[in-house]
Amino acid sequence: MAQLIDGVQADEALRLAVRDEAQDVAPELDLSALERRTFAIISHPDAGKTTITEKLLQAAGAIREAGEVRARGDSRRARSDWMAIEQQRGISVTSSVMTFRRGNILFNLLDTPGHQDFSEDTYRTLTAVDSAIMVIDAAKGIEAQTRKLFEVCRLRNIPILTFINKVDREGLSPFELLDEIADKLQLDVSPQNWPTGMGGLFHGLYDFRTDRLQPVASDADGTMPGDDIACRGLDDPVLDRAMPPEAAAALREEAGLARAAYPQFDHDAFRAGDLTPVFFGSALKLFGVTALLDGLADHAPPPQPQPARPASVSPDEPRVSGFVFKVQANMDPNHRDRVAFVRICSGTLKRGMKLNNTRVGKAIAIHNPITFFARDRELADVAQAGDIVGIPNHGTLRVGDTLVEKGELSFTGLPDFAPEILRRARLDDPMKVKQMRRGLGDLAEEGVIRLFRPSIGSHWIVGAIGELQFEVLTSRLAQEYGVALGFEESPYGIARWVRAADPAELKRFLDSHRSVMADDQDGAPVLLIRNEWELSRYGKDWPGIELASVRERQ
Repeated sequence: MAQLIDGVQADEALRLAVRDEAQDVAPELDLSALERRTFAIISHPDAGKTTITEKLLQAAGAIREAGEVRARGDSRRARSDWMAIEQQRGISVTSSVMTFRRGNILFNLLDTPGHQDFSEDTYRTLTAVDSAIMVIDAAKGIEAQTRKLFEVCRLRNIPILTFINKVDREGLSPFELLDEIADKLQLDVSPQNWPTGMGGLFHGLYDFRTDRLQPVASDADGTMPGDDIACRGLDDPVLDRAMPPEAAAALREEAGLARAAYPQFDHDAFRAGDLTPVFFGSALKLFGVTALLDGLADHAPPPQPQPARPASVSPDEPRVSGFVFKVQANMDPNHRDRVAFVRICSGTLKRGMKLNNTRVGKAIAIHNPITFFARDRELADVAQAGDIVGIPNHGTLRVGDTLVEKGELSFTGLPDFAPEILRRARLDDPMKVKQMRRGLGDLAEEGVIRLFRPSIGSHWIVGAIGELQFEVLTSRLAQEYGVALGFEESPYGIARWVRAADPAELKRFLDSHRSVMADDQDGAPVLLIRNEWELSRYGKDWPGIELASVRERQ
């Protein structure tokens, strides 16, 4: 068996740890025969998103324990939170990709940051998926970031499965939670299982689809799922033997009411984004996770058409096409690598073929496409519509780039957002200028920050959505580039991209405002503004100039 690659230039690789050893997949298996499900997990911070990510992998057999790959020895770790700062802070700050197989389906799981300071990474990641799992804390209900991410999914008509987490703790009643989803998100809800009590009165989950009870068992580590019990329905006396009589009575009353009050699952309504199947459970204790994985396999759509110019791209098209939705630097600390994450939208990508980068009009050879399991990666001989592959490169690929085998094509809908906080970069060690420039450039390409180079002056302006991004930036520059960078207040508080329908008017504006102009990392002109009053004034004085807070990647 080929040796696991440590760097992107190695020629030997496993087919994929999860595909070969963790799941005993034969090396000669034709992966093109498998169905695809490409999905993201979205939630408010602390709702349990990363936990459920790892428990889904565990339920699929991809890992034995949360955070540990069952391949090449138990010492190899492949947590979705693989950065040092993620492990230190206990939060996700960048999206990660994990590919695993269960049955005849190949799943591409994109774990996204939950913290609002990293929402831009999440927005772009959502352009690369066909469905999403929305995780809700049973004690808190729908929170601000959950709602914000849901609206992004709605704009793209992404079907959503809902997992209400932490039912083994005290929380809102199931009816309150379902009604909140229906009222706040304007979604029909279809419960797929039902908890027997909450918190200290939790006795398990009843599955409506299979009429099976997943009871609570106990061991030295506390509550855990027991063996499933087949039932002939809610009236089956077996329920009275599996839990206290009052719990069985409450289950019959509540579950019976839920079955009558809420709609049955409707496949078409789900695919249209009008209905969400709801699964109750506890990711930490593995309650309801297998049912959620089954629901994802049964209901989530296969690869869907992707918006593009001049026309949307069907996954059935024979020509290979895809787009870059993320760039990650230094995934391997032993190599200064840069990997572009590409969603394959059509055709079958084969290792060694050439694809045209339509942004620059040049063809690039795809010598070493890789598949992911968090930071671990290995070479992929083929990939097809729905797959996420990494393409190692030296800065030639950027977020938003379209790759196509032949013809003119440009995928649309990948957004850039104007930063909400601007700081001036301060380097105390002048011997580190080269490292600083490289580090800031790499991390700007990733989308960790926005980088502006003023037309006049030497201080680079760094922009971010939230303060936590500056902490991540400082940490990564120190760990990955050996640069100690400080930040100081900028005279500017707002940055806006400058556009105009009339090229002559645009040139006149740029020439007359050179002292407050900058270029972003892609060379697009940006106006640096002190405050909202100035922004309003520019709008009145220059009606032919558009000052945009959102820019579509070209």
